[in-house]
Amino acid sequence: MSGESTGKIADYRYRKERVGVVVSDKMNKTRVVEIVRLVEHPLYKKVIRRKARYKAHDEKYEAKLGDKVRVVETRPLSKDKRWRIVEILKK
Repeated sequence: MSGESTGKIADYRYRKERVGVVVSDKMNKTRVVEIVRLVEHPLYKKVIRRKARYKAHDEKYEAKLGDKVRVVETRPLSKDKRWRIVEILKK
């Protein structure tokens, strides 16, 4: 059974982590985090910015607009919310 995790502790090691900027804090306990990554165009080799926006859970309303945060993937918390804010890197 290779590839399968054996326990709860092992699952945490494989969760995706991303760093992004809070672009909206208008919802209750939810922040919209924009994550920018750089990818190379397959044919023309130009570096392109790709943006993705994720709704992230913020239980204590700590993250504010413009903050740089680390988010981690988690179980579905609502229809669109699949990420949780772990720490605020820069206020």
